[in-house]
Amino acid sequence: MRKPSGLIIYLDTSVLVPLLIDDAFTQRARQFLITQRRILVISDIAAAEFVAVITRRLRTGLLTEADARAALFTLDAWSSDAAQRIECRPADIAMAIAFMRRLDLPLRTMDAIHIAVARRVDAELATFDVQMQTNSRALGVAVAAV
Repeated sequence: MRKPSGLIIYLDTSVLVPLLIDDAFTQRARQFLITQRRILVISDIAAAEFVAVITRRLRTGLLTEADARAALFTLDAWSSDAAQRIECRPADIAMAIAFMRRLDLPLRTMDAIHIAVARRVDAELATFDVQMQTNSRALGVAVAAV
């Protein structure tokens, strides 16, 4: 496994959602962030997934429209103040495809993209998804203890 610089934490959507809206993992996400003194990054892919979670919760009646709008505002405000936003690049998609073509890991497309972006920026991946943690380690990307 590559040793990351130790300076950057990449937050995937499973950490981002409970960090910004009430969820079963909210307390863990907030406690994790309180202890961090490293650079936090989220990708445009994580932001898009966050929006998808919010709109799904709106459609299923778990959030009101006002709550959904507040959550989207919170994402924008938090990410401009507390994190760096990074763009997914074509090379990230190519790397994600290479990861999935290995065929030995139960790897979802979006997870592969998150892992590829974390690898590119030399970050530790922060995720609550246990399978993604396992896959990340197998692909040489360190996982932050969340």
